[in-house]
Amino acid sequence: MVDFECKERYDVSDLRRLVEVLRGEGGCPWDREQTHESIRRNFLEEAYEAVGAIDEKNPAHLQEELGDVLLQVVFHARMEEERGGFTLDDVADGICKKLILRHPHVFGDVKVRDSGEVLRNWDEIKRAEKHQETVTDAMDSVAKSLPALWRAEKVQKKAAKAGYDWPDASGAEDKIGEELSELRAAQDGAAQREELGDLLFSAVNAARHLGIDPEAALGEATDKFVARFGRAESAAAAEGKTLSALSPRELDVLWNESKKAGK
Repeated sequence: MVDFECKERYDVSDLRRLVEVLRGEGGCPWDREQTHESIRRNFLEEAYEAVGAIDEKNPAHLQEELGDVLLQVVFHARMEEERGGFTLDDVADGICKKLILRHPHVFGDVKVRDSGEVLRNWDEIKRAEKHQETVTDAMDSVAKSLPALWRAEKVQKKAAKAGYDWPDASGAEDKIGEELSELRAAQDGAAQREELGDLLFSAVNAARHLGIDPEAALGEATDKFVARFGRAESAAAAEGKTLSALSPRELDVLWNESKKAGK
């Protein structure tokens, strides 16, 4: 029998102890086998599921998903503690010190007028803290593990703060047309890949100028496509047909009808 007390209600210290038991002698074989790398994807999935609960505006679901995210934090910290690295307390110490350092208007004598000034101070403090001497250093610090649309947006925002930006959305929108022309002119796979990347980057730039989250916009477009596809597929099935059996012209007619039905 493992050394763990079952209770009516648990707290964070109990979660910490529970993970220690699962990773210890007599614990769970699967939990003991895991590494930072083996459960890396789990961390990302749990974070996205928590965001999904936020989008649902479902507090009970959010509570559950935050628990899954918290488990990932405790689990990774425990693995480091086992090999003599940092502990969960070290993680808490680090984030507390960071918050205090980056809020001099709360914990120091700095005066701010609004949240915009708070963010500007935050960026300046962060750059000094990370020894980022150039804007390029700051761009390089943007995590490459981020979804590509978000990473592009963050890099563009850093360039904009340095004055490297279109004056308004029209310049970014014109750039989309330019990049599309270059994609159409590309002759081989490598060139097409490069030009498609430039086109997507320009689309993100336009989204930023318009105040639109590119990741959310693409997600909504995908949802819209799925809904339209479903209506078209159902309409074809009602006639005893499959979409794959239809001609391009028939598909186009069916798709336009599906678009109208969705409005």
